[in-house]
Amino acid sequence: MQEIALVAFTTFFATMGPVDVAALYAALTPNTDPKQRRSMAFKGIGVAAMILLLFAIFGEAVLTRMGITLPAMRTAGGILLLLIAIDMVFARPSGGTTATEDETDEAKQKQDLSVFPLATPLIAGPGTMGAVVLLTAEAKGDLTHWAVVVGAMFGVLFLTLALLLVASKIQKLLGVTGLNVISRVVGVLLAALAVQFIFEGLAASHIFLKS
Repeated sequence: MQEIALVAFTTFFATMGPVDVAALYAALTPNTDPKQRRSMAFKGIGVAAMILLLFAIFGEAVLTRMGITLPAMRTAGGILLLLIAIDMVFARPSGGTTATEDETDEAKQKQDLSVFPLATPLIAGPGTMGAVVLLTAEAKGDLTHWAVVVGAMFGVLFLTLALLLVASKIQKLLGVTGLNVISRVVGVLLAALAVQFIFEGLAASHIFLKS
């Protein structure tokens, strides 16, 4: 179970990007009252947690309903995570883990950023949603496995909340270069996990054994 927890935590850390989220949150709320900033942080984490929990509970049922096999989901999820990892390594903003330029511009005009863009797409973005469905579906009905994955997800959410509460300090401490270094290191780890997901998905599909 330790391996499952480590893989889940690393995957969620990479797809949520707590440090990047905190830095962008600080940039979007430079003149916001500290009390309001804390309130938005708690609300954003709460909304993101509910969204991701719904994917964790109903994700596998939706796959079954749509006739999508676990090997197919594992391969597709691996490809999506690999694309995100490539963007992280080259320090390029991606719609899979961050808000797009248009979304960021729209967010600057809003006073309450808790639901958009904080909860989604910054925290509960496409990459994180896909990771939740992929990792929980691999539990195959094993409640302990499922609970470990969900526990890792909430662990990263709590870490994200902690960083949001000190977002401005982190931005000043690390700077752009520091943030990019962290992003690149995590991106390399995510790339390796993504390739492993792809290999496992292809192997489980037995596609290369069919005549």
